Amino acid sequence: EMGELLSPKRNTTQADTAADLAAEQLAHFNIDPESPHGRSLLSVATHLYSCQADAETLLGLGFEELRKLDHPDRIALFNAKKFLTFQIAKLLDGLQSPFRASYQSLGQSPGTLTAKGPYPIFDNVTAIFSATPVIARTATYIFACSEWIEDAFKGKEFMLEIYSRLLNPTSIALANHVVDLECGPAAGRYMAWNFNSGMAAIDATLSHLLGHRDILISSRNIYGGAWQLINDWFAKPANLDIAVETFDGLDAASLEACIARVREKHAGRLADGRRIYLYLESPCNPHGDILDVPAMCSLAHAEDIRVVLDATVGTPFLTNPLRREDRAERPDFLIHSYTKDMVGTGSAIAGCVIARNEDMFLPKGFDDGTHSWDGTLFWNVYYVKGAFLAADAAYEVLQGMKTMELRVLQKCINTAALTEVLSAHPSITVNSSCAAGSPSSSNREQYHFLGLPAPLLTVDLPEVPRGAFQSLFDSLSPAFGHMISLGQSNTIVSCPALTTHSELDREALAASGLTPTLMRIAVGDENPADLLRHFIDAAKLAVDPHLPGFSSGFPPPESIAEIIERTYTDTHSAFIRERLAGAAATPGA
Repeated sequence: EMGELLSPKRNTTQADTAADLAAEQLAHFNIDPESPHGRSLLSVATHLYSCQADAETLLGLGFEELRKLDHPDRIALFNAKKFLTFQIAKLLDGLQSPFRASYQSLGQSPGTLTAKGPYPIFDNVTAIFSATPVIARTATYIFACSEWIEDAFKGKEFMLEIYSRLLNPTSIALANHVVDLECGPAAGRYMAWNFNSGMAAIDATLSHLLGHRDILISSRNIYGGAWQLINDWFAKPANLDIAVETFDGLDAASLEACIARVREKHAGRLADGRRIYLYLESPCNPHGDILDVPAMCSLAHAEDIRVVLDATVGTPFLTNPLRREDRAERPDFLIHSYTKDMVGTGSAIAGCVIARNEDMFLPKGFDDGTHSWDGTLFWNVYYVKGAFLAADAAYEVLQGMKTMELRVLQKCINTAALTEVLSAHPSITVNSSCAAGSPSSSNREQYHFLGLPAPLLTVDLPEVPRGAFQSLFDSLSPAFGHMISLGQSNTIVSCPALTTHSELDREALAASGLTPTLMRIAVGDENPADLLRHFIDAAKLAVDPHLPGFSSGFPPPESIAEIIERTYTDTHSAFIRERLAGAAATPGA
């Protein structure tokens, strides 16, 4: 039965042995099995069908047996399987010259050869061993035969990627990689779909879940674009007419009170069969506050509410919500904007959604009474909307992710140093998860790697006149970049009320604490001493003429140097200790 997967008549074959399958294959392509070519092809095909059955047996042994092996044995098994792929590729490579000769013997005219271009299979085998994923810059793919492509359109044949609007090898490499980073040991139970922006990922997830007149509960501080999508599109009566409710607070108690309020306020919708969904962003934009996501997920699931979490600012380096041991504490859908810290350079726009396999993809027609193919994100949204991630952008993300750990670690160190120095000024209010007295402190220490802060904070200067604040902001260049977005290698400043969150109405801005004199700092990888020196000098120029002595409120240079050195040394020491402990804890080590 396993050998049938290789047959051009996989769904209609009458053969039941490797030899019969091989003979049927030759007949399908009108090859005489008694000719010199036919005898050779028959022998090779028969061995391939037998090899397929052995490969399936090896796969069946894989996961259960793998867990029982010591670490040295896992290394040996990996390298043995790696060499098998080289051997199979060598067989493929050996077929290329006669394959090319057969193609050349067809005698096509120069005009036809020019229009077709090189036949890609001839030269693609060596790309298997590219040290980085190949940029598969193609819209379409060659398919093997009619029954294989039929299965591909049903989602039963993954090797045939049909069309890059659906699947692309470079994008799939990225999707698999981000699942490994986020899910660790549970990676086999999760899938990711990549989108051409973080907003496209948010839109796809909400479009997949929300129905007409459903109810969406959202945490207070979310990205302005997400707020606009939810409130101006999904809540629009002419569209889905969803009800949107918002809760303040960072703990589960604030969410619990909101759910109770929602059930009472929207009892009519719920009686009509409408559902409640929860949308969270943590760490949040712009303040960098951290929610008690595990407790909120557990509460929501007990209330039969599915959870969407945008964890862009946290990155897989700081927090891994899908690695929680208790599945109830995990969000159902995890969203990232790759554009930010995963790329790190501002050179690509991309996003992804991660969820359990049964929520992401099932073959067409599958229905076991609990999960159905048409209830998955792939068939419900991804397949038809076309917000796919192109190969070039996927490649850019993959390259950026290689340095993510080092970049984000440095950003977190810089964030802690900036927070401590700026908080020391009596006329500056700093919103940061590592600021003294921050309501996010306990969540940061409990859920973030090494208790590190998100590299995002806001600075409010309520005593500074609006004109002086504007002058200060405009004087922060070039040490601080005047750009929109976050997560790049350089530090970026913006005024959320005027930019990234300008979509919010007056009441929502006030509730979110977004005043005209509040500045968001998306921290980069620069020398924090340079940033702070420039900030203080800009304050002397712009603020001191209006508020004499304002710049003297910052700590002296020697104190700033001590803060930076202490923060850097303490964090790196903790980082090294954790990594060594993690290596020692590796199974079989």
